[in-house]
Amino acid sequence: MQRARKRARRLHRAQRRRVVMAQIPFLIVIAFVLVAILFVVIDRWRRGALVFGIGTLVGAVLRAILPVSQVGLLQVRGRVFDVSAMAVAGTLILWLASSIDSLGTD
Repeated sequence: MQRARKRARRLHRAQRRRVVMAQIPFLIVIAFVLVAILFVVIDRWRRGALVFGIGTLVGAVLRAILPVSQVGLLQVRGRVFDVSAMAVAGTLILWLASSIDSLGTD
């Protein structure tokens, strides 16, 4: 009986660790978003948009290469849709950040 409880606890801890580890790709993308927000707050919106676009493309790459069990919250729909949507959004954001005149700001 005691052995079964110990084994159940070990399995529960391993499962919880797996769930947390699956969120690491999402947390990487969130880190990019937070840095982008910081740039925008300190009035560096072009740099913020650039970082946000790069973060979106990183999310697309992570969604494309990682198996479903490791993508966590980056999985919204199917792989093709997720990767396509993030890649298009990231590319458009990068284009926007690089194409609009800075109007005297950095």
